[in-house]
Amino acid sequence: MSQPRVAFFDTKPYDEECFDRVAAGRLDVNYFRFALKADLAGVVKDTFAVCAFVHDRLDRACLQSLHDQGVRMVALRCAGFNAIDLEASRDLGITVTRVPAYSPSAVAEHAVAMLLTLVRSTHRAYNRIRDHNFSLAGLVGVDLAGKTVGVIGCGKIGQKAAQIFRGFEMRVLGHDPNANTKWAAAHGIELTDIETIWRESDIISLHLPLFPETEYLVRAETIARMKRGVIVINTSRGKLVKTDDLIAGIRTGQIGGVCLDVYEEEDEYFYRDHSGLILDDATLALLLTFPNVLVTSHQAFLTREALLQIATTTVENILAAAEGRALLPGTALVEAGP
Repeated sequence: MSQPRVAFFDTKPYDEECFDRVAAGRLDVNYFRFALKADLAGVVKDTFAVCAFVHDRLDRACLQSLHDQGVRMVALRCAGFNAIDLEASRDLGITVTRVPAYSPSAVAEHAVAMLLTLVRSTHRAYNRIRDHNFSLAGLVGVDLAGKTVGVIGCGKIGQKAAQIFRGFEMRVLGHDPNANTKWAAAHGIELTDIETIWRESDIISLHLPLFPETEYLVRAETIARMKRGVIVINTSRGKLVKTDDLIAGIRTGQIGGVCLDVYEEEDEYFYRDHSGLILDDATLALLLTFPNVLVTSHQAFLTREALLQIATTTVENILAAAEGRALLPGTALVEAGP
């Protein structure tokens, strides 16, 4: 039996290294460094599956083009699926899978790392010391112990983050309509409504998917209900936060600090080297000027363990679909027939 042909889009060297390791001798792989969109779908003629990432745009036009070229599967190597038209996938009979739990620890730990960096000014201290400036002026931080953190979204990643926060002796509030009450009781997490999160949290950490009902969850009207000086962390999806409203909150002091691993208009910038260039995105450029804002380039997932799990789950699902076997539990978004 010939190996299934797979086209990987928007890849980086670290992706290719892991997939080469897992797919060697099992898949016929083509890597493309550019993102997938409708007018580029023609490069996959006679390909069984495409493997896409968060910045690929799989709308109906793109999926129709893929289908016309013979593609029968889209394997998302990420947890989020807001970039793909699932209804169109069903209509066209294209199987869609994702990697829902590659490494909850990776994302949760990055969220906490960003918070610690911000509240203790570690990034500023590091740059000072490299210039032989050993002054402590302006580096006064705060303790996390005793603070209240609100975790919105208590799935696998949110649970990991909440447990880490508890390790810092913080009061942890959790909000999720499908929260695991046994888990919360076992770890001392107080499940509550979202209004309590806004009202009582010193820190708010977002760990939920992007759906129409969660888009711009953090916006002017919800920011106004938060504690003055609140710190907002987002390692999930950029459009959970309305950036212009966030900036307005920073300017007034209503928001005391921000940690963003995602940004609502990140597609043109994240994962690419723009050093030496002027950013055309005035909102992002302004955001980067604030001393109480920390931004990373959607790297929360980027650990060796997570990359290996992403590659393993993706490859096993592609092989299962090609051979007519059952997909891995919990990974199918659209399960088309043979």
